Amino acid sequence: METLLGLITLCFTGGLSWGRKVSVPSGPLVRVEGLALSLRCEVSDYEGPLEQDFEWKAARGSDTINVISTFDTSFPDESLKDRVLNKDISVQRLGDTTVELRIKEAKVMDSATYTCSTPSTDSVIRGNYDAKVQIKVIQDTLVLTPEAPVSLVLEGRPISLLCKVSHDFIEGIYVSVTWSIKNEMSKEEDLFTFGPDMGVTVGGNFTQRYAEGGMHLHLDTGGLYSLVLSGAIPADQGMYVCTGRQWTREQGIWNRIQEKAEVMGPVVVVPTAEYLTLQVLGSNILTTGDTLNLTCLVSVSDHAVLSLEVTWLFNATQVLAHLGQGGVVTKNATALIMSQVGEGVFILEIHQVDPSDIGFYSCRVRAMVQHSKGNWYLAAEKTSNPLQVLIIPKEPAFTVTLDSPVVAQYLGDPTELVCQVTNISLFLCERLSISWFYSASYPTNDQMATSIIASLNENGALVPSEKYRSRIEAGLVTVTRMEPAIFKLRLLRTTNIDAGDYACSVATWALTRHGSWIKSSEHQTHALKVVLPSKGPSISVVARTTRPATSCGSTFEMTCQARSKIFQASIALSVLIFFQEGIEAPSRKLASLSPDLIIKLEDWQESSQQDSLSLLKTGRDEFRFRIQGVQLADRGFYSCEVGVWTRQDGNDWSEVVKRDSNKVQLAFEHTRPSFKISISSDTSSVYPWETIKMECILSVSGTSPNIDDIAYEIHWYQNRLWGSGSLIVLASMDRWGMVRKSPRNDSSDCSLERLRPQKFALNIHGIQDSDAGEYYCTATPWIRSSTSGVWSKEPDIISKKIFINVKFAFWDSMKLPLLYGTCASLSVGLISLILGLVCAQCCCRNTTHTPRSRVKLMDLEVD
Repeated sequence: METLLGLITLCFTGGLSWGRKVSVPSGPLVRVEGLALSLRCEVSDYEGPLEQDFEWKAARGSDTINVISTFDTSFPDESLKDRVLNKDISVQRLGDTTVELRIKEAKVMDSATYTCSTPSTDSVIRGNYDAKVQIKVIQDTLVLTPEAPVSLVLEGRPISLLCKVSHDFIEGIYVSVTWSIKNEMSKEEDLFTFGPDMGVTVGGNFTQRYAEGGMHLHLDTGGLYSLVLSGAIPADQGMYVCTGRQWTREQGIWNRIQEKAEVMGPVVVVPTAEYLTLQVLGSNILTTGDTLNLTCLVSVSDHAVLSLEVTWLFNATQVLAHLGQGGVVTKNATALIMSQVGEGVFILEIHQVDPSDIGFYSCRVRAMVQHSKGNWYLAAEKTSNPLQVLIIPKEPAFTVTLDSPVVAQYLGDPTELVCQVTNISLFLCERLSISWFYSASYPTNDQMATSIIASLNENGALVPSEKYRSRIEAGLVTVTRMEPAIFKLRLLRTTNIDAGDYACSVATWALTRHGSWIKSSEHQTHALKVVLPSKGPSISVVARTTRPATSCGSTFEMTCQARSKIFQASIALSVLIFFQEGIEAPSRKLASLSPDLIIKLEDWQESSQQDSLSLLKTGRDEFRFRIQGVQLADRGFYSCEVGVWTRQDGNDWSEVVKRDSNKVQLAFEHTRPSFKISISSDTSSVYPWETIKMECILSVSGTSPNIDDIAYEIHWYQNRLWGSGSLIVLASMDRWGMVRKSPRNDSSDCSLERLRPQKFALNIHGIQDSDAGEYYCTATPWIRSSTSGVWSKEPDIISKKIFINVKFAFWDSMKLPLLYGTCASLSVGLISLILGLVCAQCCCRNTTHTPRSRVKLMDLEVD
């Protein structure tokens, strides 16, 4: 019995809990006049069709009017039909079970209690079929009155943003104020929001600034709100906007019912670097021992809030002194004094200046701006224009004399120069250095080319120049200090290149306060000329033929002999052979022999004859030049140039003098055979894919050598466009019978063969359209001497041109396309015919008999 009562209770409870449910937002709801209004209505737990219909009604006191329906267009009350037709009042279906009542511009008279109902589609009436919500539409009383901020703000100064927000007091309505900024490079970004619940909300990029006290909110009576940004930075530049919003609490959540925004105005933040100026003043020409006074003037705006760090720089990199934010001075020398004597005035003093203080002085200023409490950042850094300071050294009180106790009388003799310093006792605390100079005069333009030989620095170390390094390392040139004030330059072997003007320069060096040595004074002597009475050996060169060439293939030999009165043991000779085709023709270098007896082929053109040339030294002053197997191109004039060289050190040779010899002629009579060439073809017109054969035939007339002593180089050429200059080398055969073919892009191929000693054939296989054009061949005869067996080259001979035409086989090219096209057309037509018959029989046949209408027949009979 208890079980039965439990089941009945469970069924009764389940029946009561199940039924249609219509829901709308909890009220009352507050909206603002002139703004959009929307109410959502939703039905659940119903029977019947999936899509449900809705009706909206409004009740003001005891009066109830129909507003709108989803299924009945005549449902709206007469007072609302115009607004419904104008879509000012509409219902929007959001789903099968949800709709939304929308009013584009709410009016105060729209305040009412709205009822959303659904017609019943249930089998049993169960649940609720309507829901009510109260709507209150208030007037728009929200007014924003922003005050334009200061348009130009110096970096570090505060920015004040004032915005007045006024509205009528209504219970349940709250107000919030938001300041935002819009830069040129970014979108509008919120800075700070106050309200609606007396709380603050800071923009994501300004959280740290607010936490450090860089943003302050001031509230005044009458709805005046002020946001102050302390310590303006360049990122604060932009257009500021003030936004006011009205809020209500609906179902425990803040709901925004109105929003208005007004532009406050632009703010430009002037960077510190734009109004920070620097200038260095002071006397810049001093004498050694004076005091250097420099002043750095720093100019900033009167309204700027800055902290300065000043640094004095020497030559833009070396830090002399530094004044920090706290006024602490750090310097790198005791002789320096740095201080601040006024607002933006900083001085630097250096006592007892010396030449080490010569350079450029500048001051560097770092401007610091306070961004928030106790937080400074670098706003600008500038360096002034440098001021050049010159220190005039003291006049040297010592004297320097240059003398040459030993002068070379002949080539290879030693030469000595002595540089002596007097009054050295005045410089007991200083050091001496010396540099030796050499100047060679050129009579052509009377210019002097001065070069340094070597130096002894203030530490006594030898510093050779690159030009004299090898001679100094070999001991041929020495620079020594004989006494504290006497220096000597010695040339072990004097040559012609050593003749010229010599000078020495002596400098004194003083110890600076930095612990380094600096040049304090310098004196250079007048030039001392060194002249060699004998400029070296005077030579003459004679060339003569010792073995004349009588014909092609014979040997030509000549000697070159140098004659001189003095040939020392340190002297070596070189020779250079020249060739001229004629007396007035330009000369060409053939071969040379260096002082180390190394032969070198110069402008020898025939690589095949390089082994036939020789150049030897046959005596102390004699050279022999030989050409074996001379050719016709070797006829002309030969001469030699002999140079005299002396070794300056262990490795390098220096040329002393050179002379040219007379010219000797290589000439012989040569009867040249006459060669003729002809070209022929088996046909001039061919069809594609056929083979054509062309022959190149040579003949010899006149004094003809044995046919076995003649060889030919053959080249075949093609010109695809008749009369064009673009040639293609098809194939070639050298005089040894080696065949070479050029790469081809076509499907045709060619072959070259020698049919007889003087007959050559070119075959083109599988000829194509691109093979049409002009063809010709060239031949280069080579004749072998019957006495020496040496081959000589004859001039090239060129055949006439023949034109090969490739015909176009029209019918052969059209047969297959016509055959394929005909077969394809017949096949497609036949298939289409069969397919049409099948479709007509199977798909379009009507088997149902349709009786004639008797009514129409009766109407016809009546008519």
